[in-house]
Amino acid sequence: IVPWNAPAVLLARGIGPALAAGCTTVIKPAAQTVLFNAAFLGPLLHDPRLPAGVVNVFAETGHDGARLLASSPNVDMICFTGSTAVGKDIMRSAADTMKKLSLELGGKSCAIVLADADIDAVAPKLAAAATIITGQQCTAVRRVLVHRSKLDAMKRALTQALQALTVGNGLDAASRIGPLIDPTSRDRVAAMIDRACNEADDVLLRGRSLEGAGAFLTPTVVHHQDTSAFFMQEEIFGPFVTIESFETEAEAVARANDTIFGLSASMWTNDGAAGLRMARALRNGTVWINAHNTLFAEAETGGYRQSGIGRLHGYDALADFTELKHIYQAPGVVGRGEARG
Repeated sequence: IVPWNAPAVLLARGIGPALAAGCTTVIKPAAQTVLFNAAFLGPLLHDPRLPAGVVNVFAETGHDGARLLASSPNVDMICFTGSTAVGKDIMRSAADTMKKLSLELGGKSCAIVLADADIDAVAPKLAAAATIITGQQCTAVRRVLVHRSKLDAMKRALTQALQALTVGNGLDAASRIGPLIDPTSRDRVAAMIDRACNEADDVLLRGRSLEGAGAFLTPTVVHHQDTSAFFMQEEIFGPFVTIESFETEAEAVARANDTIFGLSASMWTNDGAAGLRMARALRNGTVWINAHNTLFAEAETGGYRQSGIGRLHGYDALADFTELKHIYQAPGVVGRGEARG
């Protein structure tokens, strides 16, 4: 079950290990990208080396077909990337058949910036990581945790970096932030951001919808210390990022882990030992050091807690599409006297 935000990559990383493991597949693309997925899959479906019926595709505007896949006893495994709420629905539907699940779900990815980091160098990278696919990526930076001694510098630098990103049509080479997937999503995200701005300690940059065609929304960044605020806990799937400060490594780790999610995080420091030490303490499936959103087909990715179960990419991706079996054969020949050595 493929989402709309990265329809090529997210389809390939699911169907690849499935076919490699010898499975037949049924693909349900998102309604928003069904034409793209059809064009993307066309060469595969018509490849004479692939037997008919190994790869199957259907499209729908609702969810009835997806529910049938999740509940059917004829389906052994579901691979889904999307929201945590829908992931939970799939788990409920799949419970009666106890089928295997690979779920990559929501995230609230944080970037922890230690006192020794060069804020002016780091801020543009964080701005890019926060606005990848206009913030419509589960691993996008949502929270920036910075040492208190660098808080003011980060406020200034990140605000300037986000302001410098041009919002516009993706076919324009000058554009760095494109539209949200559709006006409905833009309006929902904008409403959440407006509420967050009204509750935040400090609004550093307030985004706005652009006039004219396209679901465009400029970035927002706020400073807030209370991790229980809704916008510190809930995934806002758009160009929205928060800044908070910490005093010690222990506080930074505690703040970063104060969430139901655990998909990804990043450490920013020149102290390699500190970066590795804190990366091990973070409850996330992926932790980058001095980078963010650096993904490899060879390296497994997936989440802790309510960011999902199972792994995609890498060798372990095959495990979700296979079953382990123990076969024991006794030595000797049945019914032929003593067993031969």
